[in-house]
Amino acid sequence: MKKNVLDRNIMNRYQKYLYGEERSEATIKKYMRDIEHFYEYLPAAKVVTKELLVAYKRSLTDIYKVSSINSMLVALNGLLSYMGVGHLKLKLLKVQKKVFHMEDRELKKAEYKRLLETALKKDNKRLYMLIQTICGTGIRVSEHRFITVESLKEGQVMVSNKGKSRIIFIQKKLRRLLLEYCREAKIERGSIFITKNGRPMDRSNIWSAMKQLCEEAGVERRKVFPHNLRHLFAYTYYGLYKDVVRLADILGHSSIETTRIYTMSSGKECQRSLMRMGLVDLIKT
Repeated sequence: MKKNVLDRNIMNRYQKYLYGEERSEATIKKYMRDIEHFYEYLPAAKVVTKELLVAYKRSLTDIYKVSSINSMLVALNGLLSYMGVGHLKLKLLKVQKKVFHMEDRELKKAEYKRLLETALKKDNKRLYMLIQTICGTGIRVSEHRFITVESLKEGQVMVSNKGKSRIIFIQKKLRRLLLEYCREAKIERGSIFITKNGRPMDRSNIWSAMKQLCEEAGVERRKVFPHNLRHLFAYTYYGLYKDVVRLADILGHSSIETTRIYTMSSGKECQRSLMRMGLVDLIKT
């Protein structure tokens, strides 16, 4: 069979390949969903050509945002490399870098505090501690499973994700609170944030539980999701220490450019910076 013919067998093998590369479950599902979208676009013969790929890319621009299109193209390019037709890979759309983040999406420290208070009011100690753990360490939501009773005793956690390992230190106050929580919940070994069946909580459960706090906490739903806790950690850390290299290590980023996204100031702060320059309206008329 020609290298540039896509079929279900190739897609299934590529999915297994992604598992072998230790990609996260969420990433694999996303990649395969995007590949399925391309597969359905192809004509009956399922022959992949540069012309078809370019036409497919153009078709996406009428429906999706640039960031979503690039995400879909990354998944497709990975498949093309796996098929041995890497020369057909598509260029990503160019995105102008933002100099500040959107304030209406930013989770403020006061809002974070209200979420914690609401979790306690609802007697959800597990969620109360999980929110603090993500925000207090900067871990990804999928990495909470590495925080175990055993790691708490050492005061540090070895996190393995995306083919990389890093050590996360748990500050003394958080460590004390987590050990106390384990005693109360009678968790003696293994992962701390678990379901009734003893399995680590999954992303969807955590997302849903956090959303249920929004109304009572008085925080907009669009601000409340696990990754925004990681953003709050990164933004707070950078505000205190201005060390983007160390922050990249803590967050587990391969590129500092990725970390810079987390350290952008808000639009209001950008406005204040421009005002302080004093370069406008110097002469009164």
